[in-house]
Amino acid sequence: MNPKLTLVGAGPGDDELITLKGIKALQNADVILYDALANDSLLAYAPKHCVKMNVGKRKGQHSYLQDEINRLIVSFALEHGHVVRLKGGDPFVFGRGYEELEYAKAFGIETHVIPGVSSSIGVAAAVQIPITHRDIARSFWVVTGHTSDGNLPKDLELAAQSSATVVVLMGMSKLAEITAIFDQHGKSATPIAIIQNGTTGQQKSVFGQIKDILKKVNESKVTNPAVIIIGEVVSLHPEYLEAYVEEMKF
Repeated sequence: MNPKLTLVGAGPGDDELITLKGIKALQNADVILYDALANDSLLAYAPKHCVKMNVGKRKGQHSYLQDEINRLIVSFALEHGHVVRLKGGDPFVFGRGYEELEYAKAFGIETHVIPGVSSSIGVAAAVQIPITHRDIARSFWVVTGHTSDGNLPKDLELAAQSSATVVVLMGMSKLAEITAIFDQHGKSATPIAIIQNGTTGQQKSVFGQIKDILKKVNESKVTNPAVIIIGEVVSLHPEYLEAYVEEMKF
């Protein structure tokens, strides 16, 4: 038996957005440790003998600490063989994938990484918002909505001063603070989109501007898990155009 860990990116939600290589890893798994944001239907690819365990972290629900997940990976690999760690989006985009990889390597466990479609890019693309556009946005930031100490990252202050598209993951609980930062930098009329459960059948979205998005979120009841997209590229979406056509200045 060869202890092995494969980190697999499950994509942003739609079960068809996992890679073929990711599916092959699932088909050869002895254990699958999966996240809350990974589509449960992907477990159907697992062989009959495979042990499947939900180790996802969800606010307000029992969840495993990262140290516990690390230890589970090692113990299952040593006992069963091939552990697939199925993570939503891409394992290395705010997924703490490298920590798991590093921990397994310390025990001499063979490791592999299969990239996934990150929600930071995939959700925007799925609703036909280009996060870059040669005439509007020539770069983009991907920022977490909270750091390990529970605060907003300092990079968000810098991002708000740029002309780039800004994508915030895990930021809904900090939405008021996020919009305040953009407002302070003269961006009150900047377009913003919030997409909940992007690429899935439960997808909900709301479009607005920094100055009115809090009100629109309260009215629409859009909540976590969601991707926040801030920047002029949002103005290309038909729902935004319909609401703000009189304010558009190209």
